[in-house]
Amino acid sequence: MMDMTAKKLDGSKIAAEIREEVAIEVADLGERGLTPRLDVVLVGEDPASQVYVGSKTRTLDALGMTSRTHKLPETTPRAELETLVDDLNTDPEVDGILIQLPLPEGLDAASILHRIDPAQDVGGLPPEIVGLL
Repeated sequence: MMDMTAKKLDGSKIAAEIREEVAIEVADLGERGLTPRLDVVLVGEDPASQVYVGSKTRTLDALGMTSRTHKLPETTPRAELETLVDDLNTDPEVDGILIQLPLPEGLDAASILHRIDPAQDVGGLPPEIVGLL
């Protein structure tokens, strides 16, 4: 008979262990001259989004990775945002792309997320990734 006893997990402890493992792997990459880079696209001035992006940036820095945040005004046209995503997809320095949601009214998040190369998607939201789940 299988033991079905509930076990309380310590989320903070698990998160710290994962961060430690990632930092070691990033350091190993650094010894080979590689530094992972995440590019974050932030459109508009949503306060919660700004806090979230700031937190991600600090975490990446602490782990030895680099990041670049592309801050765009709320009035950014769809074509300009699509061009930025296309450019990031082909930039050999970019290892991951994150489009911070929500996007301002008038910008279709699904179509923008769909433009991200699935191999570089950090948010896991393009249809190919969701389908694989």
